[in-house]
Amino acid sequence: MAQGSQAAVEEELGDLLFSVVNLARKLGVDSEPALAAANEKFVQRFHAMEERLNAGERKLGDPGLTLEAMDAAWDAVKKGMRG
Repeated sequence: MAQGSQAAVEEELGDLLFSVVNLARKLGVDSEPALAAANEKFVQRFHAMEERLNAGERKLGDPGLTLEAMDAAWDAVKKGMRG
């Protein structure tokens, strides 16, 4: 990233992803279902965050909605979905 080259960043990210998949394999985890489950969890949390914001009469994309407010809503949803 320090080089500023997109190609270099993509290459390093590819190496990192390869390493994570290899670690999953060594742990006996099928990486594709694990990634699919993580994506589904993200989608559920994102929709719940959006509903939480809407309940407070805020919407994603509103000019006054700060990153801090979105983070707080995300954290509240994440805390409520644990267990």
